Amino acid sequence: MRRAAIVGTGAIAAAHAEAVRALGDRVELVAVVDVDADRAMAFAKEWGVPRTHPTPAALLEAEDLDVVHVCTPPSHHVPLALECLAAGVNVLVEKPPALSLSGMDRLIAAERGSAGRVSTVFQHRFGPAAIRLRRLVSEGAFGRSFVAKCDTLWYRGDSYFDMPWRGTWDSEGGGPTMGHGIHQFDLMLSVLGPWQEIRAVAVRQARDVQTEDVSMALVTFADGTVASVTNSLLSPRETSQLRFDFERATVEVEHLYGYTDAHWTVTPAPGHDEVVSQWRGEHPGIVSSHRCQLAAFLDALDDGSVPPVTLADARDTMEFVAALYASAFTGAVVKAGEIGPDSPFYATMEGTGAPWAN
Repeated sequence: MRRAAIVGTGAIAAAHAEAVRALGDRVELVAVVDVDADRAMAFAKEWGVPRTHPTPAALLEAEDLDVVHVCTPPSHHVPLALECLAAGVNVLVEKPPALSLSGMDRLIAAERGSAGRVSTVFQHRFGPAAIRLRRLVSEGAFGRSFVAKCDTLWYRGDSYFDMPWRGTWDSEGGGPTMGHGIHQFDLMLSVLGPWQEIRAVAVRQARDVQTEDVSMALVTFADGTVASVTNSLLSPRETSQLRFDFERATVEVEHLYGYTDAHWTVTPAPGHDEVVSQWRGEHPGIVSSHRCQLAAFLDALDDGSVPPVTLADARDTMEFVAALYASAFTGAVVKAGEIGPDSPFYATMEGTGAPWAN
């Protein structure tokens, strides 16, 4: 039985606790940590966790752990992950894993000297439909990839930003590009592979925040696929949509915060009806969830392999974020690999500064 702990008992921690409970024959939640002791105790009582600790250091000293779930606000992700790696403990960290590419590279360097490994929570990669899609794409079942669309159109009112860490570069690292749409375009990247260049805009339309509330990008992939990406917090009819137009079929999903097979459609091109039968899956009711990713994480620990969504995987997605902001704020086309330590967008996603800051 694996032993897990949660650091940070805010809203997202419940999804992690639920995942652990669902996999109760494989993992147990033995302790939690929160800066608010009363909140930690309430969370422990609700989820039947035997112990609370005042700090991550106290947790790591007192407990023999296989994995720490980091569920704090984003600015704490890197320091907490570094603390766990120093103790040789695996980390499952909520997105974004860091606030910058610089932070990602600090984690990568620390992981090399640790027995622990860091995985980022991108749970939509782990729904059965996404796994099936990646397999069929790799097998060539759909033929060449031509066009893709990725939309995260959500709504967050002014009250959402009452928490002081939301809507700031220093604590959240960005707006809907960094904290909301990242799930959908991470899934897109996992299907289409390396991107080549990006042209983007980011604007602050309505919310009184430091960051953007809308961003849009045109992306060219290494295989020639062209894609559009939209991230919004100003869209009253909320939806999360992905569309892939391949040579032999269009594959689409529309959901909000999690999908099953029922949310996906496959439309064959004329003369290619066989792709519909190839698409059919065996687990149509499973939701793309923290449970799915945690199960894959535990599988890797059990067989001694590297847990999925490695730091290298997450860095690719974070580089996409940095490039989107760099293109939006400078007006330039940004190519993959351009943002190195000499770039202002390496140390912070704000880079040279949002145009509206002045």
